Amino acid sequence: MSFVRVTTVLATPLALAAPLAAQTLPPVRALGAVTATSSESFLAPAVGVRALPGGKVLVHDQMGRRVVLLDDALANPQVVADTTPATGNAYSGRIAGLLPYKGDSSLFVDPQSLSMLVIDPVGKVGRVMSVPRSQDAMAFVGLQGNPGIDANGRIVYRAAPSFRFSGPPGAGGAPPVPEMPDSAAIVRIDLATRALDTLGWIKTPKIKMNIVREENRVSMTSEVNPLPVVDDWAVLSDGTIAFVRGRDYHVDFVDPDGSTRTAAKIPFEWQRLTDEQKVAFIDSVKVVRERQMAEARANAPVNATAGSAPVQVEGGMRFEMRTMGAPGGNSPAPRPGAPGETRIMGPGGMGANLNFVPPSELPDYRPAFFQGQVRADAEGRLWVRTTNYKDGGSIYDVIDRKGELVDRVAVPAGRSIAGFGSEGAVYLVSRDGTKTVLERASVK
Repeated sequence: MSFVRVTTVLATPLALAAPLAAQTLPPVRALGAVTATSSESFLAPAVGVRALPGGKVLVHDQMGRRVVLLDDALANPQVVADTTPATGNAYSGRIAGLLPYKGDSSLFVDPQSLSMLVIDPVGKVGRVMSVPRSQDAMAFVGLQGNPGIDANGRIVYRAAPSFRFSGPPGAGGAPPVPEMPDSAAIVRIDLATRALDTLGWIKTPKIKMNIVREENRVSMTSEVNPLPVVDDWAVLSDGTIAFVRGRDYHVDFVDPDGSTRTAAKIPFEWQRLTDEQKVAFIDSVKVVRERQMAEARANAPVNATAGSAPVQVEGGMRFEMRTMGAPGGNSPAPRPGAPGETRIMGPGGMGANLNFVPPSELPDYRPAFFQGQVRADAEGRLWVRTTNYKDGGSIYDVIDRKGELVDRVAVPAGRSIAGFGSEGAVYLVSRDGTKTVLERASVK
C-alpha cells in the first residue's frame, strides 16, 4: 500500500503568495436560493446531515442527543434514535456519530455501548454491529473530520492521537508533561476482517501542554497557535480519499485502485501578515476570548445551549469562537474543560487555561483554511471553507477530482454547510439567536 505523507518541504513566502495576476480565480458567486426550511429546530452548532433518496434526510442533533428523519419538505420529523426508551434505540451516551454506509444506509455509532446501528434509507434500524476497535470508537463520532466509506465499504477515519510522556516530572512534582503530536494518521478499517491500514498523514495544530502542581492542586495549561497551517481530508463519493494540504494549498489523492496522485497548487488570495498585524491579531483574540469567557460565566447555569460566530479582530482577520452549553442534564455550573466554557474552534479547539504563542510565531501568510472545514459533495467535489469572507458570510472553494479550483461560492452570514444531497442540493445550518433550523439550497 502506498502512503500519502505530509510534506516536510516548507514553501517560501514568495511561493505561497503568487501575484494575483498570475492566478486564475473564478468569481465569487452566491449560493442558490433556499428551497426548504425545516419545521423542526435543533440545538446549535453540532448538526450532522445524511441525505437520502427522494429528498429525505437524516439529521443528527448532537446537542439534543437524537437522530430524526425529515421528509423531502424537511418536515414531519420521525425519531430514529434518542435518549428515551420509546424508540428502542436509546442514545446511551452524551455523544454519538452518524456516518454514511453502504448504498443509502447509514451507521449510527454509540461509543459508550461500542455499538453501531445500521439505519436503512427509510429510517429503520436493520441490525446492530459492534465497533471494530473499541479504542477508536470516539474517532467514528466525527469530532475531528468526517468519517466516510471507501469503494470497498471500509470506514475511513482519523485515528486517535498517541500521546507521549517524556522528560522529568513537572514543577512541584507534577507528572511528566504529555507531548502532543502535530500530525495524525488517516486510516481505514475493514468491518469484516477488522484489518487496519494507514492511508496517509495530515498536519494538525501543535499544542504545547504545561502541568504545574501547587500544594494539593494540579493545573494544566495549553499553548496554541490561533493561526495554524494545517491539512484536512475528506472521502469523495466514489471512495477516493483527498488530503488538502495547507502549506501550499494543493490536494493529494488516494484513488479507489490504491494509486496516488498529487494535484497542482490551488490559486488563492494569500494575505501577508506584517509584524504589527500579528501583534494586533493576538491582542484581539485575547480580548474576544476573555469577553466570551466572562459571558459564559455570567450565563451559568445554562442547559442545552450553544452558539458560534466568526468574530472580527484587528489586522483584518476573522476568528471563530464558540460558547458551549451543557448538552442536557442539570449541571449547576461549568467545570474547567467541560461544556459551558468558551472554546476556540476552527483553528484548534481548546478550552479553559489557554495561552497563545507569541505573535512572532504566527505564519507570515494567513492560512487558506482551518482544520475541519473540508467536505465532499455528492458529485465528488471538495468544498473548502476558506478564511476569506464576503459580506459577513463564508467563501467556499469548490475543487474537482483533478484537484482544480472550479468554483467559489459565498454562503450567507449565520449559515454553514452541514452536508450535501443529489442534484446539487446543499444543506445549511441556519442560526438566528438561539434557534437553529436546517435549510436546503441549490448550488445552481
